Amino acid sequence: MSSKLEELQALLAPVVVALGYECWGIEFSAQGRHSMLRVYIDKEGGVLVDDCAIVSRQISGVLDVEDPITSEYTLEVSSPGMERPLFTLEQFASFAGEQVKIRLRSPFEGRRNFQGLLRGVEEQDVVVQVDEHEFLLPIDMIDKANIIPSFD
Repeated sequence: MSSKLEELQALLAPVVVALGYECWGIEFSAQGRHSMLRVYIDKEGGVLVDDCAIVSRQISGVLDVEDPITSEYTLEVSSPGMERPLFTLEQFASFAGEQVKIRLRSPFEGRRNFQGLLRGVEEQDVVVQVDEHEFLLPIDMIDKANIIPSFD
């Protein structure tokens, strides 16, 4: 995790929790002069548009005061949705048995993209079964991971 992302997580997660939501995860991507800050929130029973608006207003106030992002940026507050992103080992463990799509920051065993059955976690590794092969992917190598929704 980048130091900027860690700084944003430390600053914003307590704000989200204080409002009564779970801070599911934060994504920050700097793209030249314009960056994107996406904060995923969750709560029992699901997240409504009004929930996102409440959290967005509060986070905007904190960002205005603390000013951790010096360039222009767009703030998005969202529910994790059906293609729920996974950020922590605990989240990976709780969704064991689901189909996932994982992209790594750099190649691991010759590849960066993995799609298959999430088996769980072992220490600091995410265990994914792709076809007949099981991969132990270090959590700190994962760039992006999402649940693949099933409509059974």
